[in-house]
Amino acid sequence: MSKKVVIIGGGIIGLCAAYYLAKEGNEVTVIDKTEMLDGASYGNAGMIVPSHIIPLAQPGVIHQGIKWMFNAKSPFYIKPSVNLDLITWLYKFYKNSNQNHVDNSIAHLKNLSFLSKELYQEFAKISDQFLYEEKGLLMLYQTEKVGEEEIRTAEIAQRFGIEVDFLDKNGIQNLEKNTNVNALGAVHYKSDAHLSPNLFLKFLKEELLKMNVELFPKTAIVNFKSVENTIQEIETNKGIIKADSFVVAAGSWSPEVLSKLGVKLSLLPGKGYSFNVSKQLDSPIIPSILCEGKVAVTPLNSTIRFGGTLEITNTNDTRINLKRLGGIIDKINNFYPELKIQTPENETIWSGFRPCTPSGLPIIEKSKKFSNLIISTGHAMMGLSLAPATGKLVSELVSDMQTSIDISAFKNR
Repeated sequence: MSKKVVIIGGGIIGLCAAYYLAKEGNEVTVIDKTEMLDGASYGNAGMIVPSHIIPLAQPGVIHQGIKWMFNAKSPFYIKPSVNLDLITWLYKFYKNSNQNHVDNSIAHLKNLSFLSKELYQEFAKISDQFLYEEKGLLMLYQTEKVGEEEIRTAEIAQRFGIEVDFLDKNGIQNLEKNTNVNALGAVHYKSDAHLSPNLFLKFLKEELLKMNVELFPKTAIVNFKSVENTIQEIETNKGIIKADSFVVAAGSWSPEVLSKLGVKLSLLPGKGYSFNVSKQLDSPIIPSILCEGKVAVTPLNSTIRFGGTLEITNTNDTRINLKRLGGIIDKINNFYPELKIQTPENETIWSGFRPCTPSGLPIIEKSKKFSNLIISTGHAMMGLSLAPATGKLVSELVSDMQTSIDISAFKNR
């Protein structure tokens, strides 16, 4: 039986949920307090990464994070604050940063990622307008220590059936014939893909409009009305919206939305930056992560997108930290000495917030407090990569169907 469903959040997670819900015959409305033209869904690196099966919370990350805290150009930073939410998040993150948590998470992340890639392949059969390509991902490293870590991670991936090549400097240059790559070696994950986030979101919105999904930008939530354990309607700045089911997919703003329902969510925004440059004759052609700086490099059609940093902060912190941006540029020029990337103009720099959970895993679950509420957020840097699978799972939860994969690991903890 079809339902009237309201999705709160017009980023890629919310829009993918709308797509699969509408495909099942539901009447879908998407609301967002922004104009739905920016945000983490638009500024991300565009990578689809089944290779990323290790959660952010893992052994050694606390120690490395503390060292990075004192480097103004490092890829990771926590903005100091005497804030109970931050203290709680850090404590939970610390508790999750152990091998047992990693071992229990790998299969779940792999299944979610590969489901998502399959769904992207289905989208690519519908349209080629969003530049979907399967060239894999190069994890480039310059030091033996980082190389050992990357090789160890890749060997785990191999045990889970992920196709991997281990490359020395010559192997890298055989793939990247256009440019000199200053790297000791690389892991090439052949399972990975990439696309243009902006063009994919344009395609997705066009598909939603064909299915009569209503998109309401600049629509802010004032309050919810509920009876016992059932939400009945949302009061917004543009009026009342009633529905049978409600989905919160508001990214870094999800805790703020859920707080109006008395639902606590341990999630903090991780600010990141990206910018595009025009392709040159000596530009790289394969998406890469520059491991020592955690910088993402994505060749698109006529541009290359560079992105990086993770600053755990708050959603009011919109200032561009030029030192951390400088750290991204330094790493690019170090790995690709022929590119000679300059600091971009401020107005061309994207910055936005990735929703980070203390488990390093996304949240995809039916609320324990409200029978008709689905929570879908916390994908951190992998929102685009995991969006189609998440959207399909949300649709299955709304319809009380058996989910395509086991989602027991993706809970609000």
